[in-house]
Amino acid sequence: MERRRLLAQLCGASTIGALAGCTSTVFGDDTYRNPVYEPILADPSVVRSDDGSYYAYGTEDDWGDCEGARIAPIVKSENLVDWEYVGEAFEAKPDWKNLGFIWAPDVVRYRDRYYLYYSYSEWGDEDPGIGVATATDPVGPFDDHGKLFSSEEIDVENSIDPAFHVSDGTPYLIWGSFHGIYGVELTEDGLDWVEETRFHVAGDAYEAPYLLEHDEYYYLFVTTGSCCDGHASTYELEVGRAESFEGPYENRDGDDLRTIDAWNSGEPIVSASDRFAGPGHNSTITDGAGTDWLLYHAYDTTADEYECDSFPRRSLLLDRIEWEDGWPTIDDGTPSEEATVPDVDV
Repeated sequence: MERRRLLAQLCGASTIGALAGCTSTVFGDDTYRNPVYEPILADPSVVRSDDGSYYAYGTEDDWGDCEGARIAPIVKSENLVDWEYVGEAFEAKPDWKNLGFIWAPDVVRYRDRYYLYYSYSEWGDEDPGIGVATATDPVGPFDDHGKLFSSEEIDVENSIDPAFHVSDGTPYLIWGSFHGIYGVELTEDGLDWVEETRFHVAGDAYEAPYLLEHDEYYYLFVTTGSCCDGHASTYELEVGRAESFEGPYENRDGDDLRTIDAWNSGEPIVSASDRFAGPGHNSTITDGAGTDWLLYHAYDTTADEYECDSFPRRSLLLDRIEWEDGWPTIDDGTPSEEATVPDVDV
């Protein structure tokens, strides 16, 4: 197949880059360089629209112009490499909590609409929660349906980091942050949870769960370590798999993820390199050729640690998932600096 030639653009933490979209440096027709978007797109979720375009959504952050945080910022790409800022998911912050930030949105295509599940929390929040919004267009605006549940209501501390998944026609939400990863069945419309259906998925070592089905297994991606200590962050990605959606999920060593309660305890799929620190909080997407890709954030150690003095500079990275002996792998287990462009035009 023929590929269109990609524009090469060096990125910086400028207002132009943050608002107009800042891409990777592209080498020739076939390779790109991480990060694919900067200065910030933390905790990314990615979805493919009906026309084949990709949309990624991130945590509420200031993007380097110090004009205030974007509420669930959205970037768009035709090839998973060149990303353009297209707006925010919400015109105004949801009002079902008095204080907090919109963190770690998960956006999915469900029932002919786009569903956005989001965390509503602040640092040290005693009762954070998860809300849900919907839209007919991936750029929104999303109509907020309010709170799905709070930590107290679902009886799970620090209930943030949602991820939606449909298994055998039933919608579920999995979520959690260092107080166990849990799942719960949702109502058919995805706007409420079903009482007495909560189940335990993974232990206290993890946050930011994400589910991917491949062949006969369910794969649970989880992040462990510290997210927001700049270049000293210890985030890394681990993975477990199970034959049924509710588990039990085991890592490659055969350990049940529900029993792991210490950071960085298993074999990571992605960990830090000399160039990139704190890689984690992923989603996945499949390109036109059927190849699975991992999108996640990390700190570029060649750049500043923070924007506007306080916002962690967590940029968007992209890496190909290879399947070996029934397990997902990422090249040498660290973020790539140069890799092959996805076959999105197949």
